[in-house]
Amino acid sequence: MTDWLRADWPAPANVLAGSTLRSGGVSAGPYESMNLGMHVDDNPLAVTENRRRIRELCRLPAEPQWLQQVHGTAVASMPNPQQNPEADAAVTDEAGVVCAVLTADCLPVLFARTDGAAVGAAHAGWRGLLAGVLEAAVAPLGQPEELLAWFGPAISQAAFEVGTEVRDAYVAHDSAAAACFVPNDHGRWQADLYQLARQRLQYIGVTKLYGGGRCTFAERDTFYSYRRDGPCGRMASFIMRRP
Repeated sequence: MTDWLRADWPAPANVLAGSTLRSGGVSAGPYESMNLGMHVDDNPLAVTENRRRIRELCRLPAEPQWLQQVHGTAVASMPNPQQNPEADAAVTDEAGVVCAVLTADCLPVLFARTDGAAVGAAHAGWRGLLAGVLEAAVAPLGQPEELLAWFGPAISQAAFEVGTEVRDAYVAHDSAAAACFVPNDHGRWQADLYQLARQRLQYIGVTKLYGGGRCTFAERDTFYSYRRDGPCGRMASFIMRRP
């Protein structure tokens, strides 16, 4: 069975965090093979088996608390009485509760308090990142200087082409964002999602930043990429406080 990408950060020993890869599951076709997204028209039985395998592989005590992600800024407190709440971030201070987000190019960001008392996960595509999903996820977790953040696998600047309207929206919010966009030969821009997220977090005082540097688009055998393949599966980035 496939391995998984462990978060490389100095989180407390009671925090388990990382991202799944695309291999080791039972999904077929464009979702091959460890698709964890139930919303992408894959066979639900295959997704259910993949989720079971991930729980076993990563030694999770329970099913992750999945979200209905909409590229917004809502934050769900877990455990949540609503199944699959509509939100793009989840936080918890309860042990054994697994927060998770699904991605296939968007940036997953995991958060942990330095004392291990609370954790969270956020899904940051360019829309959610611009709207403030990271700031929203940080707010219920405590003082920003007491947080660590880890960036899971996302699309790299070399592969992430956007229009002028995207760049303009970021620069209108913060002129420093201009440094995260490089013009290309098509009259468009290559956007650095990782650096945009670093800027946002540093601005609110979260300075203990780790991870980044992987590219879902370039690493075809390792990650799903919607920008590269169109219909495809989803990886999960998850975090929990051990019981």
